[in-house]
Amino acid sequence: MALQAGIVGLPNVGKSTLFNAVSNSAKAQASNYRFCTIDPNVGLVDVPDPRLNKLAELVQPQRIVPTQIEIVDIAGLVRGASKGEGLGNKFLGNIREVDAIIHVIRCFEDENILREEGAINPVSDKEIIDTELQLKDLESVEKKMQKTEKQIKLDPKYKTELEILSRCKEHLEKGKNIRELELDKEEKVAIADLFLLTDKPVLYVANVDEPSMHTGNKFSDALKEAIKNENAQLIIMNNNIEEQIAGMESQEDKLLFMEEYKMEEPALDRLIHSAYKLLNLYTYFTAGVQEVRAWTIHQGWKAPQAAGVIHTDFEKGFIKAEVIAYDDFVQYGSEAACREVGKLRIEGKEYIVKDGDVMHFRFNV
Repeated sequence: MALQAGIVGLPNVGKSTLFNAVSNSAKAQASNYRFCTIDPNVGLVDVPDPRLNKLAELVQPQRIVPTQIEIVDIAGLVRGASKGEGLGNKFLGNIREVDAIIHVIRCFEDENILREEGAINPVSDKEIIDTELQLKDLESVEKKMQKTEKQIKLDPKYKTELEILSRCKEHLEKGKNIRELELDKEEKVAIADLFLLTDKPVLYVANVDEPSMHTGNKFSDALKEAIKNENAQLIIMNNNIEEQIAGMESQEDKLLFMEEYKMEEPALDRLIHSAYKLLNLYTYFTAGVQEVRAWTIHQGWKAPQAAGVIHTDFEKGFIKAEVIAYDDFVQYGSEAACREVGKLRIEGKEYIVKDGDVMHFRFNV
């Protein structure tokens, strides 16, 4: 299950530079990323995970297969997108399909890069996109309310649904995003079929100038303050620097460049890890002589669901899972050694998979 994240932003904020960094890092021969182009603005890139490399070092498999993230460069946002201005309808349709939004916001001054809205104002830039998404969501909620009002006449059970939709409508009319409303699991059922744009998790990228890449600046500080109640994450980075790092084919050159800028890792890695955290995703591993592989699951999934990511037959015919904690595997060095010291556990259908579990499934179909 590849996570799909869409990059959005107003013109000249560094959105395409970030997408190019993803593309280039994946193409670089010495990089740990793989990349394939699905169409000109969609790319699949490997998720960096040092645990995968450590397991491969111990097992010495024929191949190593990381889990992946799909990055979509979503173009066409202008004021009035919710009414179809520019590439508005296509833009909003593309956002509806992604799991998470990476919202790039300009937090630097440069007189050579124009800003249609005048002086640099990251909070205003955020609000322009928010408004377009809120208007589209309002349209969706109002349509469903009309339908639900008719259903109440036939069945009073729809009254609760209408109340939840009314709360959503009122919230959107105040210029707020649905993710701030904090609906519980049962309440979210009422809006699940709408795939509301402002309910999607958001990772904000404050694209700052070079001197501010480690500390942030007054613009990124203002943005941080503006999103404090949103249950969203913020990453401060310089997209031009990331594009340069990503384009380097020599790992040695890359490390020297990062050392010069006092970087421990590319911000791109942090961005991908933050996207996983935002979506409550876990990684488990399968480790054998043929391959060591990472698999993405949702936090809280039970063993049969995790097995189904490999193949649906694994879930249908699930019998049991052999599980070794990652730290135990590394400490003892092999599956055989873990088995010998009692660190290999047999788990059934109710086992909730933990991040980093090394697993082997028994099934019968």
